[in-house]
Amino acid sequence: MLLGKSLKRLTHKKVAEILNGDFSKNLKDIAKKVANEKPLSKSEIVYLLNLKKETNERKAMFELADAIRKDTVGKTISIKGIIEFSNYCKRNCAYCGIRAKSNVKRYRMGVEEIIETAVEISKFGVDTVVLQSGEDPYYTVDKIVRVVKEIERLTALPISLSIGERSVEELKMFKKAGASKYLLKQESVNRRVFENVHGFDYDERIRLLKALVSLGYITGGGNIIGLPEQSVEDIADDILFMKKIGVKMAGIGPFIPARGTPLEKHPFGSVDLTLNAYACTRLVIPDVFLPSTTALGSVSANLQYRGLDVGCNVIMVNFTPAKYLEDYAIYDNKRNVEFYHTVEDLLNSEKKLSPKVLRAFDKMRKERENENARIL
Repeated sequence: MLLGKSLKRLTHKKVAEILNGDFSKNLKDIAKKVANEKPLSKSEIVYLLNLKKETNERKAMFELADAIRKDTVGKTISIKGIIEFSNYCKRNCAYCGIRAKSNVKRYRMGVEEIIETAVEISKFGVDTVVLQSGEDPYYTVDKIVRVVKEIERLTALPISLSIGERSVEELKMFKKAGASKYLLKQESVNRRVFENVHGFDYDERIRLLKALVSLGYITGGGNIIGLPEQSVEDIADDILFMKKIGVKMAGIGPFIPARGTPLEKHPFGSVDLTLNAYACTRLVIPDVFLPSTTALGSVSANLQYRGLDVGCNVIMVNFTPAKYLEDYAIYDNKRNVEFYHTVEDLLNSEKKLSPKVLRAFDKMRKERENENARIL
């Protein structure tokens, strides 16, 4: 059996275990394709997505995805720092707690406050500053450009934007200013599912995602697991779509209802299907940057860490100033993924972290120990 040029020892070893083990022909055929870097079909992805909890085949899929993750993007878990700088939004997405019609306390961070927070983030060894907001027209091109330029100048960190739909000309200006990454989830490539929850800009959303790739952004797509009328086949289509257009990041998480929205009584998205989608995405797009999302962690912190064993390689740590945290309530009971305890948990589970993150953690730990000693 030939081994694909970009695949390495761990993947080859796991493929061999599957081929020599007591597994179905379906899984063995999939493993052969992975080993030879041949694309999986939609029916094969659907088969994997449907694997049930506590089965040997699902466990083998997870282990194969984890091996590919380690072989292609490395064993180190990427820690990114996110600033949720505004919860104003002009849209009325049916699932979102900060939709325009929601009765929430609104806030906007000032330009200087955003920059100062990003500079503070840089002290924690994160590898990217993520700027996220609702679709807020208050932040003009000039404001975003100034924020991006100053953060790049002061921190030299990559900057990722997650601020919704902007014109192609605006996207060009943000790129020129120094933004290198942009997250714009497709939510669902099934037009009916998308329009039921998001509105009637499906064609524009797809056009902008393709434009981001063409402009040279490290582009992030993504979908929500458990939207109304969504099928497993739709989720497979989402994964194939992201592969086809060339996304390098994929934000995938379970639906979580938000009070005061049209979908507040809709059931939670399946966490097991979400984990399966992580593994499938890694198999289909081996070099993708794949967060184990805060949404999954909001169901259970342990589930978010579980995502790192099934193909994910990114954790988003929240550095939004404390006075705003509760108001960025895109869904109920949103978990605050803060730096110290997250890194502590990752180290306790023997995850590999960057030297910069470890130095920042050690400094915080010593400061806390000294403060406790002083109090005692």
